[in-house]
Amino acid sequence: VLYHGTGEKYVAAIEREGLKAMTRLYVHLSTDEATATKVGQRHGKPVIFTVDARQMAADGYAFYLSVNGVWLTKEVPARYLGR
Repeated sequence: VLYHGTGEKYVAAIEREGLKAMTRLYVHLSTDEATATKVGQRHGKPVIFTVDARQMAADGYAFYLSVNGVWLTKEVPARYLGR
């Protein structure tokens, strides 16, 4: 399981459309909830999504580990998200 922190105002769109890279090359994911919470706080009241990375990988989605320990992927469809 990986985590994605965001602000409360983005929750409805994420639940509908999943996570998208938007202006970045990749969606950024963390290995722990604490880091995701810190990231989410930058956008207001934090909301943490869990990502079923194991199932995504089994379904053919690619993940990359950056040098600073952040996991990257092109998108996370809503069906792989939890809260």
